[in-house]
Amino acid sequence: MADKIRLRIRRQASPQDSPYWEEFEVEYEPNMNVVSALMAIQRNPVNADGKPTTPVVWECNCLEEVCGACTMIINGKVRQACSALVDRLAQPIVLQPLTKFPLIKDLKVDRSVMFENLKKVKAWIPIDGFFDLGPGPRFPEKTRRWAYELSRCMTCGCCMEVCPNVNQRSNFIGPAAIAQVRLFNAHPTGAMHKEERLDALMEEGGIAECGNAQNCVRACPKQIPLTTSIAELNRETVVHGLKRWLSK
Repeated sequence: MADKIRLRIRRQASPQDSPYWEEFEVEYEPNMNVVSALMAIQRNPVNADGKPTTPVVWECNCLEEVCGACTMIINGKVRQACSALVDRLAQPIVLQPLTKFPLIKDLKVDRSVMFENLKKVKAWIPIDGFFDLGPGPRFPEKTRRWAYELSRCMTCGCCMEVCPNVNQRSNFIGPAAIAQVRLFNAHPTGAMHKEERLDALMEEGGIAECGNAQNCVRACPKQIPLTTSIAELNRETVVHGLKRWLSK
């Protein structure tokens, strides 16, 4: 590995400003990841031409691929900067912000739409009162195994970034929110509101907008069975829709 790490970063001061590319060189350190390279630039904001510049703006939190905050496009692939080791990346390391979310500045985007989508599908377990309700109902082990896989979602946005149906012409809520419907409907307490979540999936931007490209399951850093969940909920929404129509 060379003594220097070269990075090519797509920068943009604000959503209204024009984007531009800027290159940097930082000192190599063993076990360095992309976040540590960005932190080196932050400590000494001088570009590869030796000219002082503004520190690159990005977002991070957990640094262990749990929060999803540092998701960006690295060498053309959407992934987390904290788990992207410099030793395994071709140089120059090209960094770009996610394209399916509103840009804030440089590599930082606003992922609020993902959390709003979770609200749309009621991705929570409603409990009345704040007192101790005692131990809840147990998960059947067979269900718990696949439900745990869905619970690993960190709302990172990788699935949204690679989905062709997530675009400016569509209100598609994306694979992550759909998978969470399956998770909360599987919960013994959450199942009490199963119909409400299925109703939400049948609204505009819901599961019918999925084109089954299957990019999401390949891009998910947690290997969540997104397409399996979408297929299962496709079946459930069809049955639910028929029952709702017949009950009129």
